Amino acid sequence: MLTRRHIRVKVMQCIYALIQSKDDSLQKQEKFLKVSIENTYTLYLLWLSLFVEIQKRAAEQYRLSSKKYLNDAKQSYPNQEKFIKNRLLLQLVENQLLKDELSKRKLDNWYLNEEYVKLIYKAILESDIYDDYMSKPESSYKEDKELVMELFKSIMAPNDKIYEYFEDDKLTWIDDIPIVNTFILKLFKKAKGNESYGYFLPKLLKDDEDMAFANRLLSKTLLKNDVFEKEIEGKTPNWDKDRIAEVDSILLKMAICELLEFPSIPEKVTINEYLEIAKEYSTPKSSIFINGILDKLTKEYKKDGKLNKLGRGLL
Repeated sequence: MLTRRHIRVKVMQCIYALIQSKDDSLQKQEKFLKVSIENTYTLYLLWLSLFVEIQKRAAEQYRLSSKKYLNDAKQSYPNQEKFIKNRLLLQLVENQLLKDELSKRKLDNWYLNEEYVKLIYKAILESDIYDDYMSKPESSYKEDKELVMELFKSIMAPNDKIYEYFEDDKLTWIDDIPIVNTFILKLFKKAKGNESYGYFLPKLLKDDEDMAFANRLLSKTLLKNDVFEKEIEGKTPNWDKDRIAEVDSILLKMAICELLEFPSIPEKVTINEYLEIAKEYSTPKSSIFINGILDKLTKEYKKDGKLNKLGRGLL
């Protein structure tokens, strides 16, 4: 789920939090990093559980309406059970591994905050997306998928109340939301009707090396902060260090750390990754500024024999 770029962003957030809190405890920051990464998966599970709760609410409303013999406009749909029998939704509702994971983590957020389920369900019922889907008596698995994806893109993900709920729950989720939302859409798009339960519970990280990379990048950057700061000052003689944006300074130190401490990662990969992160998280001109400094440092390190890269490396 998380790429190396996402991991770099998590490390950047940890270092930024440390600077803001003036807490120099490496142990605390390593714990913060681990929790921050794990919370990304919690966010993913909460989205899936919201789909589950929406389907359950729809099923309950159908059961109640059947008993009351209601006959309004919405009852005129040719197949009243079509939404609750949506095959992608049922793959989530009937997924025992998902149930176990939610139970193990005690993620009963939507049960405790039922108003959000009601809010989203009401918006779905009032949407043209739902109306178009329900107007046809039957649908293929592909059409079931397309409905769920469109509801997520147009109604669930953009909902301000849901966004505020996530923001209030975990501060780091502000940056995680786009990552998780994109991942969910890709996962649903590739889903097949016969997927195993495990398909919807992917690994958070590719392997143990990713977590080791995160911890090492964090610890090396923090422990050699003064050394890396002098490297930056040497290439910015006309700049007061206080004039360099906080995020730019952090990204430069992390990039220098990768260049010198991670021989398996090609310098081009390192530079490109931090330029992209700068474009998203710092000032408009930050990527140009960072590129200029890293270009100078890379040439200097090569000349002095400090840049010892091995093979093609990893992203």
